[in-house]
Amino acid sequence: MIISKTPFRVSFAGGGSDLPSFFNNEMGAVLSTSINKYIYIAIHPFFDPDKIQLKYSKTELVSSIDDIQHPIFRAALNMYRLKGVDINSIADVPSGTGLGSSSSFTVGLLNALKAYQNIAVSSEVLASKACNIEIDILKSPIGKQDQYAAACGGLNLITFYPDQRVNVEKIIMNPQKKQELDDNLIMIYTGDVRSANKILEKQNFAFKENSNFKCQKEMVNLAFDLKKVLEKDDIDDFGRILHEGWILKKSIIKAISNPLIDDIYEKGIHSGALGGKLLGAGGGGFVLFYCPLEKQDFFRKGMQNYRELKFGFDYFGSKIIYIGNND
Repeated sequence: MIISKTPFRVSFAGGGSDLPSFFNNEMGAVLSTSINKYIYIAIHPFFDPDKIQLKYSKTELVSSIDDIQHPIFRAALNMYRLKGVDINSIADVPSGTGLGSSSSFTVGLLNALKAYQNIAVSSEVLASKACNIEIDILKSPIGKQDQYAAACGGLNLITFYPDQRVNVEKIIMNPQKKQELDDNLIMIYTGDVRSANKILEKQNFAFKENSNFKCQKEMVNLAFDLKKVLEKDDIDDFGRILHEGWILKKSIIKAISNPLIDDIYEKGIHSGALGGKLLGAGGGGFVLFYCPLEKQDFFRKGMQNYRELKFGFDYFGSKIIYIGNND
């Protein structure tokens, strides 16, 4: 048996610039971190060597890869022509909540499949192959940040170039300041899940408007501003940068937010947060707030009607955590 463990991610600034409709014309950049919420993929030989069994939100038992309903399972198994396997997935957080779960699933699945074949693979290759499956093969209207965040792990500035290169640069901070940043971040659940694809399709289309393209360039600049702030171990402006990015993102496409999300955001700011943003493409999921430790009791009292998800930074990315004997 092989088990992979792959983190979800939180994007702080620059989201949307990882879409091909943007970075094919202008360099994109996203500052994000992986977090200690994970998806686990377990693979072992199936009793019947001519069949494939898959267990996720439902169970599939098929004789042919082409009969698999789950598109990512189908594409990945077809890539390696594997049969006679039983694959199970378990996640700490539901999909559709803005934490990059789909790409974490793809990265974790590829990592487990390669390990099952006794092949070591780098984080960059894992991310690239995950992008190939989701964007090129399955034609999902998504970007590249989630795959690289999940595969590489840690707090990074990820840049995307028109020639298709991707660069992952670690953010170096004083450990004490990094822990302070970790402690000052609070995630609130909106109580809603959604598919990001329709919103991302609208965002891709929105970049055809010159004004929207300029807004996205400003969001890229914010990612570099945030990098400078963090590398100076000065996190006072963190909330301000989150807020500026959120305002810019909402100006590109209105479907990103809704009255519930706006209400949660406003209550969070009035309860002591210095800034925040909705995580993911929009429409639902989690709202991230930056709230100094000394104001967090007041913040949690003001937000007591909403559910908080406790989380911390992850530093390792996708990894194989178990290799067992198949005998």
